[in-house]
Amino acid sequence: MTEHKKMTEDEFKNKLTPEQYRVLREKDTEAPFSGKYVHENKDGTYSCVACGNQLFSSDAKFDSGTGWPSFDSALPGAVEEIEDHTLGMERTEIVCAKCKSHLGHVFSDGPTKTGKRYCMNSVCLDLK
Repeated sequence: MTEHKKMTEDEFKNKLTPEQYRVLREKDTEAPFSGKYVHENKDGTYSCVACGNQLFSSDAKFDSGTGWPSFDSALPGAVEEIEDHTLGMERTEIVCAKCKSHLGHVFSDGPTKTGKRYCMNSVCLDLK
């Protein structure tokens, strides 16, 4: 097995658009209903735009009405959960397990049998 080379912040800046960098590396959030994958219904796999790590199956996607792409489960080992107490809230941040970039948050109010709502930023994702 080959080990993945860790990207430097300069490499992230060169690879990503300014908006992608702001969300993925500085933990910002895109405006609701502004992302290209909010209403996307195509089959495929959503990957991290920064490193290509496969994150979510389109089968797990649902319309949460929140304005961000939402999934009820992640692919095994694809993401990591981090406690997030910023902005006076208690929530769980989701980062890419491979490059540690911010993707969004997960909540326990999902309408499917998993009870989870992975609320992701479209700019962090690439659908193939």
